[in-house]
Amino acid sequence: MPVPAEALSDANGTIADRVFDQIRHAIVVGEIAPGSKISEPALAARYGISRGPLREAMRRLESSSLVERKPNIGARVITLTSAQLLEIYVIREALEGMAARLAAEQMSDAAIADLKRLLDQHRNEVAQEAWQAYFQEEGDLDFHFRIVQGSGNGRLNNILCNDLYHLARMYRCQFGMKSDRARDALKEHELIVDAIAERDGELAEWLMRRHIRTSRRATERRLAAMKD
Repeated sequence: MPVPAEALSDANGTIADRVFDQIRHAIVVGEIAPGSKISEPALAARYGISRGPLREAMRRLESSSLVERKPNIGARVITLTSAQLLEIYVIREALEGMAARLAAEQMSDAAIADLKRLLDQHRNEVAQEAWQAYFQEEGDLDFHFRIVQGSGNGRLNNILCNDLYHLARMYRCQFGMKSDRARDALKEHELIVDAIAERDGELAEWLMRRHIRTSRRATERRLAAMKD
């Protein structure tokens, strides 16, 4: 059961911040289904908040493109089309490639060592899934999130980690976590980190772009198979 947001307000964030995070997570993992109508009174009761903070959270969800509001219909959770998902991959290829190049210049040795430890953790988790799934928890436990954070570029971080990141995770949760690319994706992550550790920004960018492009093509094949 969700923790009432009123009980979560502290110096680290407002009630609206907290409920925004909670609702966003519920949308991303499918607890609030794609296409479903948003009832503000129901959400206010569910999260134990007043309408003011909820309206602010809803405004931010609309800005993040997770909720859309239409005349005479009201607010609904978005439903990503296949074309929209592939557009996200194209944008990610360019911007995350740039982030990897910048990370090679900006990340500290300690941060790189920590990233390598994260990949060791991922390897153990993927092995436990018989190399058939590679699901990363969000935020600091996500490889791509860490690379963008490591770029040191605030504008890039805002685009990738606040908007596209959650849209991509939403679709992946709907699409399923099984993947025949789990082993290859992990190896590609390791090569990217090696390039960053060598401070080879050009190679890190090329490897990241290739990695995301390969994932996009794999997704295209899966989408095509679903239509057959």
